[in-house]
Amino acid sequence: MSETSRENLPVVVVGAGPVGLAAAAHLLERGLEPLVLEAGGGPGAAVASWGHVRLFSPWRYDVDAAARRLLTGTGWLEPHPDALPTGRDLVESYLAPLADALGDRVRYGARVTDVARDGADRSRSLGRERRPYLVRYTTDGQVRETRARAVIDASGTYGTPNPLGLSGLPAIGEESADGHLTGALPDVLGADRDRFAGRTALVVGMGHSAANTLLSLVELAKDEPATRIVWAIRGGSARRLYGGGSDDELPARGLLGTRLRDAVEAGHVELLTRMAIERLEPAASGVRVLGTARADGVDAALDLRVDTIVNATGFRPDLGMLREVRLDLDPVVEAPRRIASLIDPNLHSCGTVPAHGETELAHPDDGFYLVGMKSYGRAPTFLLATGYEQVRSVVAALAGDRAAADAVELNLPQTGVCSSDLAFAADADGVVSPDALALAGGSGGGCCAAPSGPQAVTLGLGAPAAPAGGCGGTDEAASGCGSAPEPVKVGFATGVEHGRSGDE
Repeated sequence: MSETSRENLPVVVVGAGPVGLAAAAHLLERGLEPLVLEAGGGPGAAVASWGHVRLFSPWRYDVDAAARRLLTGTGWLEPHPDALPTGRDLVESYLAPLADALGDRVRYGARVTDVARDGADRSRSLGRERRPYLVRYTTDGQVRETRARAVIDASGTYGTPNPLGLSGLPAIGEESADGHLTGALPDVLGADRDRFAGRTALVVGMGHSAANTLLSLVELAKDEPATRIVWAIRGGSARRLYGGGSDDELPARGLLGTRLRDAVEAGHVELLTRMAIERLEPAASGVRVLGTARADGVDAALDLRVDTIVNATGFRPDLGMLREVRLDLDPVVEAPRRIASLIDPNLHSCGTVPAHGETELAHPDDGFYLVGMKSYGRAPTFLLATGYEQVRSVVAALAGDRAAADAVELNLPQTGVCSSDLAFAADADGVVSPDALALAGGSGGGCCAAPSGPQAVTLGLGAPAAPAGGCGGTDEAASGCGSAPEPVKVGFATGVEHGRSGDE
């Protein structure tokens, strides 16, 4: 079989989310032709599915630099830099215009099923480095193939949630109970209200998706008192999500965790710790959850009937499509081996992850990269700004600019970047008050006091906007954009230095 030259082929980008489209913008700017294959029906399909959620980070940190330069020539009006977008805003005001600017380089309804070296399976080495990539995808019910000089997999992990079972396996009966599972971010106060109002909901997980769903359920229960809220976590303590109190670098931080802790202590939320779900069984109405858990300090068998389960258990990468690619992955978090120790959630929070680029993301098969959330494997410590820096470095390397590829920059505070209360502080337009910004600045830095150099903030999953104060990332010269009725505590961080290792 004759070998096809790689040089004149496009770079295939898998996924048209924020990081994938940013990669395409960088490729185009470097004179490389991108081809973006997106499984969904439009740009940012995963983001659109949680469009009701407000991000933690303001617009100034949600737009990639190359994407901004591409959009500037189209007449695009950039949103106010200090406003916080919802997922819907991010898609409609940024990702959709960016995809339009890229034109037919972006194809929708194209689900990538396999990536391989053209004419060589995983075991074949002879001439491997000269072979292009073969990317197989389905579209309109048809199987198609394209060849690529390189592949940037930015397909994310949102479509592959972790199972409810304790050992990384689905609980027995979990698949058949799928109709009772909502996914990580149901629209409790909006489209999914009827599913929760006056019913019993079990929220499983100890991330910020779980926290915001719980607080939305507490809000719903004020109008629908028959609503019962049960929260189950696998650890022995919720301290990591509540916040570190005096251990936190920013004493003013903690509204999200404080609200959740108060709701538990007031009895609005029933907390089960050391939870192990073993089996799900259909009930007369809803589903029966069987296993073990600790309640009020006592370990006992768990036998709970609920109407709905919010499986906010995190995500994992789909690696099946990459079976024929030679990858160097860490056995613990399934991330590229050279970044695994930097992102391991047992040791790190988002704010302790250092900058990294093409060198750390490279695999034995040259020209293949995992970027964005998928590059973090099972670790939940990913930051959107990190993804933008990843693709800038990767594309520079593909263009032969080694110096630019190695010049990675990302300044992160030790805490305060993984999450914050910005979504609670925003008004209906996503703006945050000057009082909230000033309060955070006076607390010694963090999300509101901008450090010198680039500042990274997370693509966080916040709660719907509410008339409470908070904090937004901003330049030293920037002022606030809205008003809040009263000063409040600002920001949120775990205060647990070493990630999950602080769980009891």
